[in-house]
Amino acid sequence: MPSRSIDHAFTARKLSGAAGDPTYAGALSFMRRRFTKNVRGADAVVWGIPFDSAVSNRPGARFGPQAIRRASAIFDNDPQYPFAADLFETLAVVDYGDCLIDYGHPQKAPAAIEREAGGILRSGAFLVSLGGDHSVTWPLLKAHAARYAAPLALVQFDAHQDTWPDDGRRVDHGSFVGRAVREGVIDPARSIQVGIRTHAPEDCGIRILHGFELEEMRAREIADLITAHVGDAPAYITFDIDCLDPAFAPGTGTPVAGGPSSARMLSVLRQIGALNIVGADIVEVSPPYDHADITAIAGATVAMHYLGLLAEKKPR
Repeated sequence: MPSRSIDHAFTARKLSGAAGDPTYAGALSFMRRRFTKNVRGADAVVWGIPFDSAVSNRPGARFGPQAIRRASAIFDNDPQYPFAADLFETLAVVDYGDCLIDYGHPQKAPAAIEREAGGILRSGAFLVSLGGDHSVTWPLLKAHAARYAAPLALVQFDAHQDTWPDDGRRVDHGSFVGRAVREGVIDPARSIQVGIRTHAPEDCGIRILHGFELEEMRAREIADLITAHVGDAPAYITFDIDCLDPAFAPGTGTPVAGGPSSARMLSVLRQIGALNIVGADIVEVSPPYDHADITAIAGATVAMHYLGLLAEKKPR
């Protein structure tokens, strides 16, 4: 074990560099990154959004950021797989803590999320958000679209299309994609949904890779299809953990059988680094339905992959 002080999340003197905390002890920031609201000099910011008032089935995703942070502790100290490097040798990352949301006024949550996300993005840092239910992606998409002044390509890993109609005011985890298309926040012609195993009234012109199609494809084929479809458009990745089969992610609000393994989808993530990824989230991790942190570990690994892809693009 490196001879460093414990509680790296508070004692770190710089934003890069590995921690020395035991995996079973110490302050649980994401991958032991420094807890701070000062994002100056950060390449990436990890931010929790503990909100689950928009779920249509089982609640509990408000505890997702805590669980993902706890599961991420195992990644630090060693070179991160499959990147074969300490991501923090050159990548400066902070844990910004959580978004403050008043549970008594859920209708105000989207504006609070969009406002705080916008402030982080203005620093120039890449934002990795930990949900929370999937409704949090709607304000995140708006904040990123405003930052990049262009419709985004949405790369959505999910069992659900989330294109159900709404009145434009609902706070709902099942309608944000349709709203994003209607309001010009995402470009449906450049967007793709991967792992879909349910039916919705409309596809909004978005390319769909159904769950049964994934079973016939290798990870490289899936990644190549995503890369070719999105092209050079600014891409936002949202990973609903229920994209995975419940065998690999039981801790989620709306599990759907017949999904891919965590190994296959992580392999896909590993191979889409050529995309112009401008932001990313992992959502719908619901610890009350998890077992032995299976789902939290998968969620933390997805978030770590986001940072790994970012680190590979940074000049050394």
